[in-house]
Amino acid sequence: MKQAGIFITLEGVEGAGKSTAVASVAAFFSQRGLQVECSREPGGTPTAETIRHILLNPTAEALAEPAELMLLFAARAQHVAHRIKPALAAGKIMICDRFTDSSRAYQGAGRGMDRALIEILAKAAEQGLEPHLTLLLDLPVAAGLARAAARRGLTLRDRFEREPAEFFERIRAEFLQLAAQTPRIVIINAAKPLAEVQAQIHAVLQAKFPKIAARPLGEHHG
Repeated sequence: MKQAGIFITLEGVEGAGKSTAVASVAAFFSQRGLQVECSREPGGTPTAETIRHILLNPTAEALAEPAELMLLFAARAQHVAHRIKPALAAGKIMICDRFTDSSRAYQGAGRGMDRALIEILAKAAEQGLEPHLTLLLDLPVAAGLARAAARRGLTLRDRFEREPAEFFERIRAEFLQLAAQTPRIVIINAAKPLAEVQAQIHAVLQAKFPKIAARPLGEHHG
C-alpha cells in the first residue's frame, strides 16, 4: 500500500520512556516544517479510547485473554481506519506510541497466546499498513518498572502494570527477537541518560530520512 506520509512507531516495556521519545521524534520533523500527528495504542480515536479504558482498568469481571487480544485489535482497526490512514493520506508524519509489535510481545510472549492468530488479526486490523520505522526503547525490566513506579506515584497500577516482572522479561525478550528479525525495528538504548537517548533517536532519523534531515531547521513547507 502506497502511503504519502511517514508512519513511525515506538515500542518498549513499561517505563522505557516512549512518551518522551515520541516528543523527540515529533520535534525532529516539525522543526523541519512537516506536519506531525502523535497518537497511542490502544486508543487514538473516541471508540478506541473507550476500548482502552476497558483494557487498562481492572474490574470485578476478569478480562479473558482472548477478549483482551480481540479488543486490542478492534481498537487498532478503528485507529488505522479513522486516524492513521487519513493522516498518512494527507502527507503527515504519523508517530504512534505502540502498534502491532506490542501485541506480538505482550499477548504472544507475555500471555503465551497463539502467534498465528495474532498475525491473522494483525492482517485484518492493519488494513495493508506497516510502519516505515519502529524505534524499540530497550532497557532492563527492573529499571523500567522502577521508572514506571516513580512516574506513577500514588496512582493505581493499570491491568498490565500489575503483572509480575517475569511477564515483562518475556516481553522484552520478544521485542529483542523481533528487532533481530525485522529490519524496520531499530534498538535504542533507553537505559542511557535522556540526552543520550535523544541523540540516538536523532541519529537514526538522520540516517533513515536524510533528505528531511538536510532541511534547514525552522523552514516551513506547504
